[in-house]
Amino acid sequence: MAEDEIWAFLSASPPHTAKVATVRSDGRPHVAPVWYDVEDRSIVFNTSLETVKGRNLTRTGWAALCVDDERPPFAFVVAEGPVELSDEPEALRRWATRIGGRYMGAHRAAEFGARNGVPPELVVRLRPERFSAAVDLAD
Repeated sequence: MAEDEIWAFLSASPPHTAKVATVRSDGRPHVAPVWYDVEDRSIVFNTSLETVKGRNLTRTGWAALCVDDERPPFAFVVAEGPVELSDEPEALRRWATRIGGRYMGAHRAAEFGARNGVPPELVVRLRPERFSAAVDLAD
């Protein structure tokens, strides 16, 4: 996939759940599903500072994220890069609302913003430096 195709895949609707990979302090991998959205060639998601991934992201500042289409003929994107973390209240509420609306519909966006847009949640912005991607894997 070309980079524009990658961003189109990541922005597609209906959205797919991403899997975020981080590294624990003892070197073991950790993978967790997240909802996300894209903006300005970055991938944005929320997580709690108190989760394993939240602690790992705070400690390392890096993540890998995989989004796959499980329907034939299958496709995937893996993005790797540094992350920026924010607990700024306005950004947190805005992103939790936007992401909740993307996955659950505009009629439930505010509900998810209120639930997920509060401390100890964080806004995580992954700025990919490397991609691997493929489409039509079963063809």
